[in-house]
Amino acid sequence: MAEAGTLRGDLTAYRAVLSSRVRAQRAYAASFRLDLVGAALITVVEFAEVWVLFGQVDAIGGLTLASVMLVFGLAEMTFSTADLLVGHCDRMPTYVRAGTLDVFYLRPQPVLAQLMTSDIDLRRVARVAGGMVILVVGLVVSGVRWTPEKVALLAVTIPAAVAIYAGLFIAAAGVQFFLINGAETTNAFVYGGRYAASQPASVWPRSLVLVFGLIFPVAFTGYLPALALLDLPVPFGLPGWTAWLTPVAAVWSWLVALGCWRLGTRHYQGAGG
Repeated sequence: MAEAGTLRGDLTAYRAVLSSRVRAQRAYAASFRLDLVGAALITVVEFAEVWVLFGQVDAIGGLTLASVMLVFGLAEMTFSTADLLVGHCDRMPTYVRAGTLDVFYLRPQPVLAQLMTSDIDLRRVARVAGGMVILVVGLVVSGVRWTPEKVALLAVTIPAAVAIYAGLFIAAAGVQFFLINGAETTNAFVYGGRYAASQPASVWPRSLVLVFGLIFPVAFTGYLPALALLDLPVPFGLPGWTAWLTPVAAVWSWLVALGCWRLGTRHYQGAGG
């Protein structure tokens, strides 16, 4: 009973913090709307790159524009959702330098839980919505032949893909304990992985297949599920049921993330060195 009461108290505290962040961001309505428009334009510009590319070719990696819309929409929506939930973890270098992280150690809640719930950036909702629109359009125009199995696959893939990207953010935060101003280094894998995930993995060089297919399994967030939904063969000699391994990839992503976080926190000795 005591543990249940403590958990309810923690959740109440987290909700209070996030609610205050939400109210602060919505206090200036005009600025908030401009932030939403700016975030939405990022998604539009990124998809425009794909659109322009397909203006020169009919297919890339065996996928047409309609099929790539499905890949892009899955990757964009799930990444943006993870970015909304835990994207602020990429501020870890600032927290470490400024000593802000030390405050987390003074509170009774787990440090990682405090970090994950310390902020929320509402403008990222626009990117989630943009990715969802592209995904829905891609599902319509790509000619998916729906079956109960495909509905189940999509239902499993979306939360698992969000978990994969969230794991990447946490892993990057854990590595920051060992780096000096190393945000750009980790961003190359986090945001670079998201960009790679929006493209057909069949055109990746072998080095990217190793990095973003196995170590950071972002290929499971868009490309592989899209192939399964479209009944297309999987390259690299993989079986057709590979897309169902997205939850397994999510577990792997979090094992790596928690391993990096634990190593980092054990290494950390405070802002004073």
